[in-house]
Amino acid sequence: MNLFFNRKNAISYTVDTAFDNNFKISVQNGEVVVCAPWYLSNKQIQTVVSEKTNWILEKLKEYEQRKTLGYENIILFGKTYSTKVTFKFTKVPEVTLNDTSIDVILPNSYKDKNISSVMEFIRTKLYMEVANQELEAILEKTRLNLKLAPENVELKYMKNVLATCDNNQNITINPELFKYKKEVIEYVIVHEFCHLKYKTHSKAFYNMIKNYIPNYETLTADLNGTQY
Repeated sequence: MNLFFNRKNAISYTVDTAFDNNFKISVQNGEVVVCAPWYLSNKQIQTVVSEKTNWILEKLKEYEQRKTLGYENIILFGKTYSTKVTFKFTKVPEVTLNDTSIDVILPNSYKDKNISSVMEFIRTKLYMEVANQELEAILEKTRLNLKLAPENVELKYMKNVLATCDNNQNITINPELFKYKKEVIEYVIVHEFCHLKYKTHSKAFYNMIKNYIPNYETLTADLNGTQY
């Protein structure tokens, strides 16, 4: 292990010798690793490390923040799951849903990436996957109950909108809907199906919803004003 001092900080780092001309500095699980060509002296390596001091300190700070704060929880079907992230020698991210947690395995190459952005990407992919698995059964149940069917149903991320029904009888569902309890999901989908018959939020529209979901007003409180 090598040690480099500047006026305010000491940076310890490990050197791995490479048999090509590539020089790389990475921060792996809070450790600074330098991959340097075999012909560079310790002094030459230290010079490069010195030039990258600010970048290294920023990466170490990001690691400590992640270690202290943990990763953002993910809500699915109204239940909060903690996320546990590990790095391994794998080519693509792997996600496993457990009873109370979500295990995320990331390739070692992701260690230098913005993990918050990576986790956001994984979260959106997870919602889309769950939506693809669960939506058709809910749609079929709604079709049978209401004796109505849209021209088309699309899964699409939308900002601050959970679901819409357009004038052409097409329904669009935001995969984010699947963070809510199943009864809330079913209510929102029934809501959009009722728009196939009534385009506005008229008294007849709400009477139709109430016929199938008598407690719909209670369920709307869980949506916190999100549009649908």
